[in-house]
Amino acid sequence: QRQVVESGGGLAQSGGSLTLTCTASGFRAIAMAWYRQTPGNQREMVARITSRCRTNYADSTEGRFTISRDYAEDAVHLQMNALKPSDTGVYYCKAETGVAVEAPVYWGRGTQVTVSS
Repeated sequence: QRQVVESGGGLAQSGGSLTLTCTASGFRAIAMAWYRQTPGNQREMVARITSRCRTNYADSTEGRFTISRDYAEDAVHLQMNALKPSDTGVYYCKAETGVAVEAPVYWGRGTQVTVSS
């Protein structure tokens, strides 16, 4: 079976840190990304890493987040530092199988991140 599983979410204080982990199994992911969603809003990309380890970050990360790929474990990590309440949301892992829009995309079920003031 094809699975995308996130972990590492939780409650953090403003200025604290959390590390999210996403593991893909049952298929080959060439690129992986983290998205954040809050009630009533669309999912927005937070960070993405390609098969060549090129990275992209949302402006809102402000240099505070780092995405990394662990190919040996088929996992991607998101290190979040200096957290702010605006970082709160459900973080979803997106696993991409190709560059074409038709290429299958698999999503995890999300992990909650809550940052208190």
